Amino acid sequence: MADIHIVREHGLGLERARKLAFRWAEVAEKKLQMDCTYEEGKSSDLVSFKRPGASGELKVTAHKFELNARLGILLGVFKHKIETEIVKNLDELLAHEDPLHAFEHGLEQHEAKREARHAKHAKHAEPHKVAKAPAAKKKH
Repeated sequence: MADIHIVREHGLGLERARKLAFRWAEVAEKKLQMDCTYEEGKSSDLVSFKRPGASGELKVTAHKFELNARLGILLGVFKHKIETEIVKNLDELLAHEDPLHAFEHGLEQHEAKREARHAKHAKHAEPHKVAKAPAAKKKH
């Protein structure tokens, strides 16, 4: 087991931080196959997440994000890479004036790159042979 603990302060306030965290949970469910639960509180929110090989919580307050995750044996091998990517992405988002907009823009760019790779691979794949349809016969 490998643990990840990341704390990042921000100046978003609770409402904007809440929107960003909620959107992250939606994307994590769709793209990372995570089961996420979002609990909204008076002064903080809690996003609980889990999938095979990983689980954790993201605490959202008016002034900080606090991530605690536990990686299973297989993902634990990649702890450093996973933690580095989370820190890099979070720091880049929080550097923007509007992190939610930056998050959406990053998703669009990621999807465009994925589609371009998919199109490139499809272009280089062997063309499928299409059988010629028999000529239609006219009935008299």
